[in-house]
Amino acid sequence: MSLPKAELHLHIEGTLEPELAFELAARNGVELPYASTDELREAYDFEDLQSFLNLYYELMAVLRTERDFEDLANAYLARAAAQGVRHAEIFFDPQAHMARGVEMGTVVEGLWRALGSSVRNHGVSTQLIMCFLRDESAESALETLEAAKPYLDRIVGVGLDSAEVGHPPVKFREVYEVAASLGLRRVAHAGEEGPPSYIVEALDVLGVERIDHGLRCVESPELVARLVRDRVPLTLCPLSNVRLRTVDVLGDHPLPAMLDAGLLCTVNSDDPAYFGGYAGDNFEAVRLELGLSEEQLRELARNSFLASFLEHDEELRARYLTEVDAYVF
Repeated sequence: MSLPKAELHLHIEGTLEPELAFELAARNGVELPYASTDELREAYDFEDLQSFLNLYYELMAVLRTERDFEDLANAYLARAAAQGVRHAEIFFDPQAHMARGVEMGTVVEGLWRALGSSVRNHGVSTQLIMCFLRDESAESALETLEAAKPYLDRIVGVGLDSAEVGHPPVKFREVYEVAASLGLRRVAHAGEEGPPSYIVEALDVLGVERIDHGLRCVESPELVARLVRDRVPLTLCPLSNVRLRTVDVLGDHPLPAMLDAGLLCTVNSDDPAYFGGYAGDNFEAVRLELGLSEEQLRELARNSFLASFLEHDEELRARYLTEVDAYVF
Protein backbone atom coordinates (compact mmCIF):
# COMPACT_ATOMS: atom_id res chain seq x y z
CA MET A 1 0.00 0.00 0.00
CA SER A 2 1.56 3.26 -1.16
CA LEU A 3 -0.32 5.48 1.29
CA PRO A 4 2.33 8.03 2.44
CA LYS A 5 3.63 7.03 5.85
CA ALA A 6 6.50 7.35 8.31
CA GLU A 7 8.22 4.23 9.62
CA LEU A 8 9.14 4.67 13.28
CA HIS A 9 9.94 1.10 14.37
CA LEU A 10 12.50 -0.44 12.03
CA HIS A 11 15.70 -2.28 12.93
CA ILE A 12 18.11 -1.87 10.04
CA GLU A 13 19.75 -5.22 10.84
CA GLY A 14 16.29 -6.76 10.53
CA THR A 15 16.10 -5.75 6.86
CA LEU A 16 18.88 -8.19 5.89
CA GLU A 17 17.23 -10.29 3.19
CA PRO A 18 18.67 -13.78 2.57
CA GLU A 19 19.96 -12.80 -0.87
CA LEU A 20 21.94 -9.87 0.53
CA ALA A 21 23.15 -12.00 3.46
CA PHE A 22 24.69 -14.49 1.04
CA GLU A 23 26.12 -11.70 -1.12
CA LEU A 24 27.83 -10.07 1.88
CA ALA A 25 28.99 -13.43 3.20
CA ALA A 26 30.74 -14.10 -0.10
CA ARG A 27 32.23 -10.61 -0.15
CA ASN A 28 33.62 -10.95 3.37
CA GLY A 29 34.60 -14.62 3.41
CA VAL A 30 31.95 -15.56 5.99
CA GLU A 31 30.56 -19.09 5.87
CA LEU A 32 26.85 -19.27 6.65
CA PRO A 33 25.39 -22.49 8.11
CA TYR A 34 22.79 -22.64 5.31
CA ALA A 35 23.15 -24.16 1.86
CA SER A 36 20.88 -21.70 0.06
CA THR A 37 18.62 -18.69 0.44
CA ASP A 38 15.63 -21.06 0.47
CA GLU A 39 17.09 -23.04 3.36
CA LEU A 40 17.74 -19.80 5.22
CA ARG A 41 14.17 -18.63 4.67
CA GLU A 42 12.95 -21.91 6.14
CA ALA A 43 14.77 -20.96 9.36
CA TYR A 44 12.44 -17.96 9.68
CA ASP A 45 9.88 -19.99 11.62
CA PHE A 46 10.12 -18.57 15.11
CA GLU A 47 8.62 -19.86 18.33
CA ASP A 48 9.14 -16.62 20.24
CA LEU A 49 11.27 -13.50 20.50
CA GLN A 50 14.38 -15.36 21.65
CA SER A 51 14.33 -17.87 18.78
CA PHE A 52 14.20 -14.93 16.38
CA LEU A 53 17.03 -13.12 18.15
CA ASN A 54 19.29 -16.16 17.90
CA LEU A 55 19.10 -16.11 14.09
CA TYR A 56 19.13 -12.30 13.95
CA TYR A 57 22.48 -12.10 15.75
CA GLU A 58 23.92 -15.07 13.84
CA LEU A 59 23.34 -13.40 10.46
CA MET A 60 24.89 -10.12 11.60
CA ALA A 61 28.28 -11.80 11.12
CA VAL A 62 28.16 -10.83 7.43
CA LEU A 63 28.13 -7.10 8.24
CA ARG A 64 31.77 -6.03 8.43
CA THR A 65 32.53 -2.85 6.48
CA GLU A 66 31.09 0.61 5.83
CA ARG A 67 30.09 -0.61 2.38
CA ASP A 68 28.10 -3.48 3.92
CA PHE A 69 26.09 -1.13 6.11
CA GLU A 70 25.60 1.28 3.21
CA ASP A 71 24.28 -1.53 1.00
CA LEU A 72 22.00 -2.74 3.78
CA ALA A 73 20.48 0.72 4.30
CA ASN A 74 20.08 1.42 0.58
CA ALA A 75 18.30 -1.90 0.06
CA TYR A 76 15.85 -1.05 2.85
CA LEU A 77 15.24 2.49 1.61
CA ALA A 78 14.46 1.30 -1.91
CA ARG A 79 11.89 -1.21 -0.62
CA ALA A 80 10.41 1.25 1.86
CA ALA A 81 10.04 4.01 -0.73
CA ALA A 82 8.23 1.61 -3.05
CA GLN A 83 5.69 1.02 -0.26
CA GLY A 84 4.96 4.67 0.46
CA VAL A 85 7.45 5.39 3.25
CA ARG A 86 8.35 9.08 3.10
CA HIS A 87 10.22 9.35 6.41
CA ALA A 88 12.06 6.63 8.37
CA GLU A 89 13.50 6.74 11.89
CA ILE A 90 15.89 3.83 11.81
CA PHE A 91 17.17 1.77 14.76
CA PHE A 92 20.63 0.21 14.84
CA ASP A 93 22.31 -2.05 17.42
CA PRO A 94 25.97 -1.01 17.85
CA GLN A 95 26.68 -3.40 20.74
CA ALA A 96 25.98 -6.40 18.53
CA HIS A 97 28.56 -5.13 16.04
CA MET A 98 31.17 -3.89 18.49
CA ALA A 99 31.11 -7.31 20.19
CA ARG A 100 32.28 -8.72 16.84
CA GLY A 101 35.09 -6.20 16.50
CA VAL A 102 33.22 -3.80 14.20
CA GLU A 103 33.77 -0.24 15.42
CA MET A 104 31.02 2.28 16.09
CA GLY A 105 32.39 4.54 13.36
CA THR A 106 32.19 1.79 10.76
CA VAL A 107 28.51 1.25 11.52
CA VAL A 108 27.47 4.90 11.71
CA GLU A 109 29.54 6.12 8.78
CA GLY A 110 28.40 3.19 6.66
CA LEU A 111 24.74 3.78 7.40
CA TRP A 112 25.17 7.49 6.85
CA ARG A 113 26.60 6.93 3.38
CA ALA A 114 23.07 5.84 2.50
CA LEU A 115 21.03 7.97 4.89
CA GLY A 116 22.87 11.18 4.07
CA SER A 117 21.62 11.00 0.49
CA SER A 118 18.32 9.22 1.14
CA VAL A 119 16.12 12.17 0.15
CA ARG A 120 17.92 12.59 -3.17
CA ASN A 121 18.22 8.89 -3.98
CA HIS A 122 14.99 7.49 -2.53
CA GLY A 123 12.70 10.41 -1.70
CA VAL A 124 12.79 9.38 1.98
CA SER A 125 13.91 11.62 4.84
CA THR A 126 15.69 9.72 7.61
CA GLN A 127 16.86 9.88 11.20
CA LEU A 128 19.03 7.44 13.14
CA ILE A 129 18.26 6.04 16.60
CA MET A 130 20.87 4.04 18.51
CA CYS A 131 19.45 1.17 20.57
CA PHE A 132 20.89 -0.46 23.67
CA LEU A 133 20.57 -4.23 24.05
CA ARG A 134 18.57 -4.76 27.24
CA ASP A 135 20.02 -8.24 27.81
CA GLU A 136 23.47 -6.64 28.06
CA SER A 137 24.59 -4.76 31.17
CA ALA A 138 23.78 -1.18 32.06
CA GLU A 139 27.54 -0.55 32.10
CA SER A 140 27.78 -1.75 28.51
CA ALA A 141 25.03 0.68 27.53
CA LEU A 142 26.93 3.56 29.12
CA GLU A 143 30.12 2.53 27.31
CA THR A 144 28.19 2.39 24.04
CA LEU A 145 26.80 5.88 24.53
CA GLU A 146 30.32 7.13 25.26
CA ALA A 147 31.59 5.51 22.04
CA ALA A 148 28.78 7.23 20.12
CA LYS A 149 29.63 10.75 21.27
CA PRO A 150 31.77 11.62 18.21
CA TYR A 151 28.79 10.72 15.99
CA LEU A 152 25.92 12.47 17.78
CA ASP A 153 25.51 14.84 14.85
CA ARG A 154 24.21 11.77 12.98
CA ILE A 155 22.17 10.23 15.84
CA VAL A 156 18.87 11.80 16.93
CA GLY A 157 17.95 9.51 19.82
CA VAL A 158 18.36 6.33 21.82
CA GLY A 159 16.18 3.25 22.17
CA LEU A 160 16.05 -0.04 24.06
CA ASP A 161 15.52 -3.40 22.36
CA SER A 162 16.31 -7.15 22.37
CA ALA A 163 15.01 -9.70 24.93
CA GLU A 164 12.47 -7.89 27.11
CA VAL A 165 11.39 -10.31 29.84
CA GLY A 166 13.61 -10.08 32.91
CA HIS A 167 15.20 -6.80 31.81
CA PRO A 168 12.95 -3.99 33.07
CA PRO A 169 13.48 -0.42 31.88
CA VAL A 170 14.68 0.72 35.32
CA LYS A 171 17.92 -1.17 34.65
CA PHE A 172 18.83 1.60 32.18
CA ARG A 173 17.88 4.65 34.24
CA GLU A 174 21.42 6.10 34.28
CA VAL A 175 22.17 5.83 30.57
CA TYR A 176 18.82 7.43 29.72
CA GLU A 177 19.58 10.29 32.11
CA VAL A 178 22.90 10.84 30.32
CA ALA A 179 21.19 10.63 26.93
CA ALA A 180 18.66 13.25 28.02
CA SER A 181 21.47 15.55 29.16
CA LEU A 182 22.99 15.23 25.68
CA GLY A 183 19.73 16.33 24.08
CA LEU A 184 18.89 12.93 22.58
CA ARG A 185 15.31 11.83 22.00
CA ARG A 186 14.27 8.73 23.97
CA VAL A 187 12.17 5.70 23.01
CA ALA A 188 12.06 2.14 24.34
CA HIS A 189 10.56 -1.25 23.54
CA ALA A 190 8.06 -2.08 26.26
CA GLY A 191 4.95 -4.20 26.58
CA GLU A 192 5.68 -6.60 23.73
CA GLU A 193 6.39 -9.71 25.81
CA GLY A 194 6.94 -7.77 29.03
CA PRO A 195 4.06 -6.66 31.30
CA PRO A 196 2.24 -3.30 31.24
CA SER A 197 4.38 -2.23 34.21
CA TYR A 198 7.37 -2.06 31.83
CA ILE A 199 5.51 0.58 29.82
CA VAL A 200 4.92 2.60 32.98
CA GLU A 201 8.62 2.29 33.92
CA ALA A 202 9.72 3.37 30.46
CA LEU A 203 7.61 6.50 30.79
CA ASP A 204 8.33 7.36 34.43
CA VAL A 205 11.93 6.17 34.84
CA LEU A 206 13.41 6.56 31.36
CA GLY A 207 11.33 9.54 30.29
CA VAL A 208 10.59 8.09 26.87
CA GLU A 209 8.55 10.02 24.32
CA ARG A 210 7.31 6.96 22.38
CA ILE A 211 6.63 3.36 23.31
CA ASP A 212 7.83 0.77 20.82
CA HIS A 213 5.24 -2.02 20.63
CA GLY A 214 3.20 -1.29 23.80
CA LEU A 215 0.75 -4.00 22.80
CA ARG A 216 0.09 -5.16 26.37
CA CYS A 217 -1.12 -1.74 27.51
CA VAL A 218 -4.61 -3.06 26.72
CA GLU A 219 -4.39 -5.20 29.88
CA SER A 220 -4.46 -2.04 32.03
CA PRO A 221 -7.40 0.37 31.58
CA GLU A 222 -5.58 2.90 33.77
CA LEU A 223 -2.52 2.78 31.51
CA VAL A 224 -4.63 3.08 28.36
CA ALA A 225 -6.31 6.17 29.83
CA ARG A 226 -2.91 7.69 30.60
CA LEU A 227 -1.52 6.98 27.12
CA VAL A 228 -4.62 8.51 25.54
CA ARG A 229 -4.52 11.56 27.80
CA ASP A 230 -0.81 12.22 27.22
CA ARG A 231 -0.92 11.32 23.50
CA VAL A 232 1.97 8.88 23.86
CA PRO A 233 2.62 7.24 20.48
CA LEU A 234 2.75 3.45 20.18
CA THR A 235 4.81 1.97 17.33
CA LEU A 236 2.92 -1.25 16.66
CA CYS A 237 4.25 -4.00 14.39
CA PRO A 238 1.36 -6.32 13.48
CA LEU A 239 3.12 -8.89 11.26
CA SER A 240 5.96 -9.08 13.79
CA ASN A 241 3.45 -9.80 16.57
CA VAL A 242 2.11 -12.78 14.63
CA ARG A 243 5.53 -14.16 13.67
CA LEU A 244 6.76 -13.98 17.26
CA ARG A 245 3.53 -15.51 18.61
CA THR A 246 2.58 -12.43 20.64
CA VAL A 247 -0.72 -12.65 18.77
CA ASP A 248 -1.91 -16.03 17.48
CA VAL A 249 -3.39 -14.76 14.23
CA LEU A 250 -3.58 -11.27 12.78
CA GLY A 251 -7.36 -11.30 13.02
CA ASP A 252 -6.98 -11.31 16.82
CA HIS A 253 -4.78 -8.19 16.89
CA PRO A 254 -6.18 -5.48 19.21
CA LEU A 255 -5.31 -2.62 16.82
CA PRO A 256 -8.96 -1.75 15.98
CA ALA A 257 -9.88 -1.62 19.68
CA MET A 258 -6.79 0.45 20.40
CA LEU A 259 -7.79 2.97 17.74
CA ASP A 260 -11.34 3.04 19.08
CA ALA A 261 -9.95 3.76 22.56
CA GLY A 262 -8.18 6.85 21.20
CA LEU A 263 -4.61 5.55 21.40
CA LEU A 264 -2.10 7.20 19.09
CA CYS A 265 -1.16 4.04 17.17
CA THR A 266 1.24 3.70 14.26
CA VAL A 267 1.93 0.66 12.07
CA ASN A 268 5.49 -0.40 11.29
CA SER A 269 7.47 -3.40 10.07
CA ASP A 270 10.03 -4.02 12.89
CA ASP A 271 12.33 -6.59 11.19
CA PRO A 272 10.69 -6.99 7.78
CA ALA A 273 13.15 -9.47 6.23
CA TYR A 274 12.31 -11.89 9.03
CA PHE A 275 8.64 -11.12 9.63
CA GLY A 276 7.19 -11.26 6.13
CA GLY A 277 6.57 -7.68 5.17
CA TYR A 278 7.66 -4.05 4.96
CA ALA A 279 5.58 -1.04 6.02
CA GLY A 280 3.12 -1.12 3.13
CA ASP A 281 2.69 -4.88 3.57
CA ASN A 282 1.72 -4.32 7.21
CA PHE A 283 -0.85 -1.68 6.19
CA GLU A 284 -2.31 -4.00 3.57
CA ALA A 285 -2.41 -6.90 6.04
CA VAL A 286 -4.33 -4.96 8.70
CA ARG A 287 -6.72 -3.66 6.04
CA LEU A 288 -7.49 -7.19 4.88
CA GLU A 289 -7.45 -9.09 8.18
CA LEU A 290 -8.82 -6.45 10.54
CA GLY A 291 -11.20 -4.74 8.17
CA LEU A 292 -9.81 -1.27 8.76
CA SER A 293 -11.55 1.48 6.84
CA GLU A 294 -9.81 3.92 4.53
CA GLU A 295 -10.19 6.62 7.16
CA GLN A 296 -8.63 4.38 9.83
CA LEU A 297 -5.70 3.69 7.52
CA ARG A 298 -5.37 7.42 6.87
CA GLU A 299 -5.45 8.00 10.65
CA LEU A 300 -2.59 5.53 11.11
CA ALA A 301 -0.58 7.31 8.42
CA ARG A 302 -1.26 10.74 9.93
CA ASN A 303 -0.30 9.40 13.35
CA SER A 304 3.04 8.22 12.01
CA PHE A 305 4.05 11.72 10.97
CA LEU A 306 2.60 13.31 14.13
CA ALA A 307 4.62 10.86 16.25
CA SER A 308 7.85 11.36 14.29
CA PHE A 309 10.80 13.43 15.52
CA LEU A 310 10.37 16.13 12.90
CA GLU A 311 10.17 19.09 15.27
CA HIS A 312 13.25 20.55 13.56
CA ASP A 313 11.28 20.80 10.29
CA GLU A 314 7.58 21.40 10.87
CA GLU A 315 7.23 22.51 7.25
CA LEU A 316 8.30 19.05 6.10
CA ARG A 317 5.91 17.36 8.55
CA ALA A 318 3.06 19.54 7.26
CA ARG A 319 3.93 18.60 3.68
CA TYR A 320 3.81 14.91 4.52
CA LEU A 321 0.45 15.30 6.29
CA THR A 322 -0.91 17.08 3.20
CA GLU A 323 0.21 14.08 1.11
CA VAL A 324 -1.70 11.75 3.44
CA ASP A 325 -4.87 13.85 3.19
CA ALA A 326 -4.62 13.96 -0.62
CA TYR A 327 -4.04 10.22 -1.06
CA VAL A 328 -6.67 8.42 -3.12
CA PHE A 329 -7.18 4.75 -2.20
